[in-house]
Amino acid sequence: MLLGLAVVAVPLLLALLGPLFAGDPGPRAVSFTLGGGHWLGTDFVGRDVWQQVLQGGRTVVLTALAATALAYLVALPVGLAAAVSHARWLEELLMRPLDVLLAVPSLLLILLVASVFSPGAAGLALLVALVNVPDAARIVRAAAAEAAARPAVEALRVQGESWWRVAVGYVGRSALRTLAADAGVRLTGVLYLVSTAAFLGVGVAPDAADWAVMVDRNRTGLFIQPWAVVVPALLIVALTTGTNLLFDAALDKKGRRP
Repeated sequence: MLLGLAVVAVPLLLALLGPLFAGDPGPRAVSFTLGGGHWLGTDFVGRDVWQQVLQGGRTVVLTALAATALAYLVALPVGLAAAVSHARWLEELLMRPLDVLLAVPSLLLILLVASVFSPGAAGLALLVALVNVPDAARIVRAAAAEAAARPAVEALRVQGESWWRVAVGYVGRSALRTLAADAGVRLTGVLYLVSTAAFLGVGVAPDAADWAVMVDRNRTGLFIQPWAVVVPALLIVALTTGTNLLFDAALDKKGRRP
């Protein structure tokens, strides 16, 4: 747990609080520069790298969190309904269209839609959520299916309990551990997808202060000014790795309780 917190704390704090301390950008340097008041030098257009780092994480983090939350907001009711329902036609109606969507590569779908609509950060969050819904719904259904088949569920139905009480109060709670494990992996995947999309210019402006954009725009000068690429790349890696470590530690601790 402490290792996960230590790894994720730096990128998370920089992402959330960095813009408050970024300050005035000041004049741009003529080219890649080290020193001269620039802690990490300047980027390919003369902007201060440290200031770009302070400003560049919020979009990545907030977009990833929003996309993950939106994905589960749709996947949870769909997966639970498919697991709890006795009607085979309803399960087919809910799950088969998601299987078709699951067959399309996520990044390809995002690029295709982005080529038509040119989404901003909010649009990117919606796209990433959309491509995560099918897999998340299948995980929810699989995790809830075993609990939904227990005699206790039938007893709750006989007692006249509401769908919410049966599906969420009992079945959903029984599947909570599996869903928590999936949430850690999914958030990591969403961070990767958001960063990749931003790297390819989807959802952010080409000159935006964004960690993924910084990696893309400064990679040609990697051996001249490595900090403009290495620092944002390491922050993204630390964010994803730390997130997984935190979820794994939390689940392991819960699993060892007597």
